[in-house]
Amino acid sequence: MRYDIFMNDFTPEEIDSLYRVMAARRDMRHFSSEPIDPALLDRLLAAANLAPSVGLMQPWRFIRVRDRSLRLGVHALVDEERRRTAHALGEREAEFMRLKVEGILECGELLVAALAPGREKHVFGRRTMPDMDLASVACAIQNLWLAARAEGIGMGWVSILTPGRPNKILDVPESWRFLGYFCVGYPQAETDIPELERAGWETRRNSQTFILRR
Repeated sequence: MRYDIFMNDFTPEEIDSLYRVMAARRDMRHFSSEPIDPALLDRLLAAANLAPSVGLMQPWRFIRVRDRSLRLGVHALVDEERRRTAHALGEREAEFMRLKVEGILECGELLVAALAPGREKHVFGRRTMPDMDLASVACAIQNLWLAARAEGIGMGWVSILTPGRPNKILDVPESWRFLGYFCVGYPQAETDIPELERAGWETRRNSQTFILRR
């Protein structure tokens, strides 16, 4: 995949499409079991690899979980932590338990995103802000998410995990730091309203809410 880079060469229609994809991105939990074409999955992962990274260290690693028994193991971990999270929410426990928070067993592909080991040797951009490598992985995840949406593929970020436990199930070194499980596949239905808003859990605030002027 190669693109020639020129300043200001995007048409108004292309720019509008980019903003439309951002606005249409959703955290999906309801998937069909239809498989994703391998070539399409390769394109999505290549898009992730185009993300910016501090010091060009490209610290992201993606594990494609294809073994059904591993999926079941991941699902069991998530379900266990889901119940602990619900309990920690106190008076909202029952409300949280009614939410569908993942589609691990239904989605066409299950990916796991991790921060690669050896981060300590990368000083450029991390000397005073060491978590910038985590930010880089998050950028790769966002690239993957937007590319998926543009291709008509849904994606859901499952961050209900206990550090260290995925390493054992997926047989990777303890030094790998996981950011989440990612359910990727064709959605059962599309919606204009984010699921948590639809369920009354939270509402999206206007962008001006987050801007401070000095």
